[in-house]
Amino acid sequence: MTQPVSVPATVHPLRARLAAALLTVALAGLPIPAGADTALQGSATATAANALPPAPEIGGNVTSFTLGNGLQVVVVPDARAPVVTHMVWYKVGSADEPKGKSGIAHYLEHLMFKGTRDNPAGAFSKKVSEIGGQENAFTSNDYTGYFQRVAKEHLPLMMRLEADRMANLRLVEATAKPELQVVLEERSQRTDNDPSAQLGEAMEAALYQASPYRIPVIGWRHEIEQLTYKDAMAFYDLWYTPNNAVLIVAGDVDPAAVRKLAEETYGKVPRRAEPGIRNRPTEPEALASRTVTLADERVNQPSLRMAWVVPSYRTAAKGEAEAIDLLAEVVGSGPTSRLYRELVIDKGLAASAGGYYQSTAWDDTKIMFYATPRDGVTLDQLKAAVDEVLAAVVRDGVSETELNRAKRKIVANAIHAQDSQASLARIFGTALTTGSTVEDVRTWPAKVYAVTPDDVKKAATTYLRKDIATTAFLVSAPPTGKKPTARAQWPVAGPGSGAIR
Repeated sequence: MTQPVSVPATVHPLRARLAAALLTVALAGLPIPAGADTALQGSATATAANALPPAPEIGGNVTSFTLGNGLQVVVVPDARAPVVTHMVWYKVGSADEPKGKSGIAHYLEHLMFKGTRDNPAGAFSKKVSEIGGQENAFTSNDYTGYFQRVAKEHLPLMMRLEADRMANLRLVEATAKPELQVVLEERSQRTDNDPSAQLGEAMEAALYQASPYRIPVIGWRHEIEQLTYKDAMAFYDLWYTPNNAVLIVAGDVDPAAVRKLAEETYGKVPRRAEPGIRNRPTEPEALASRTVTLADERVNQPSLRMAWVVPSYRTAAKGEAEAIDLLAEVVGSGPTSRLYRELVIDKGLAASAGGYYQSTAWDDTKIMFYATPRDGVTLDQLKAAVDEVLAAVVRDGVSETELNRAKRKIVANAIHAQDSQASLARIFGTALTTGSTVEDVRTWPAKVYAVTPDDVKKAATTYLRKDIATTAFLVSAPPTGKKPTARAQWPVAGPGSGAIR
């Protein structure tokens, strides 16, 4: 029906999505805005390279208000084109599912397109298509979102339609049951036929002992098969209430006009429930290392990944999440990272290497590093090399020069993210549904600049402990004679690691 969302929730939203835009600007020879990565200019002196520009503010003209029924509204004015991105984010995801009902959040996301009394199945999407708009939806561990991108004059229509399905979803077995088969087929394509995604599921289950993040976003197959439309309606009635949602409107809009429209549409939706604060099982202290290995004949490129449970931006102590963000940046982000330089460029052991911090999460989350070996290099040899890089960071920390380079890079990505109304809307939507505030987003660059080398070393020492690492190996298995259904790929962005549609 619509184009799939391909935005893995594996990085901080302020860093996400526009690294490519930054590269595009650089390749095009365009001037880098103030605050961008001065390392890209190539002629900076050592002193200049260490200097940090004044910390910018993200989304400076963003406004926010709350309707009488509890719906939070965020308006992101951007008049460069007569276009509007309209998003509704619900503060519920797969980690909020009842025990034994895994996949219900994602199943409900599909069923939200099955219509209301006034707009039966397909009517919403048909109207979006008729006006030349785009739409989609996504489910993650902590949130579920629906969005449309349309010409600005169609914003009132989008608000009426989305408010209608916030209050009046109607499900019957005749239309809901076939959609379950669509979800099962999606699971087959994304996970069951992909050894790399299967290993991702197994690794999440090993990494998290109690957290619901150990359960895949799309759900376990045997539990998906038992879901019903009544399960979905119960989930909808509990969580899809305006006091548990955030409306983001980004584009060529006037905040006062958006407020008036919101009151005329969403403002009439009654509160149906009081979900309260999400109170999930917390992760116990890790006491042992764990190893997961998946062998499959479809694997043509072995790989390894290592992960640790770490605080998210919501659960971390002051300044700690920013330090972990920069730790992941220095060690695993891009071709200038330590892992890439030492394993791929200097030693020639790896075909690729990297890492990330899944920073925006309601509960404690993860930091992960990965690598794929070159021909003739064993996974044991590669793991020893990864261990050496991580041990050096734990032992010696990071230099002020490389830390400042990392700061400039991730803040530059955030600056460039403001060039896209959809990206900026996503930044605020992700943050506000995982425990952060508008002010947290605005002031994030200043908090990043405040991180010291000692902060990063402390984060590395605290969390990158070899004795509690979870390590996963993807290896080839002898042929079974069966026809392969898929080829292993890397890196993985499968269920459990990001939003899905």
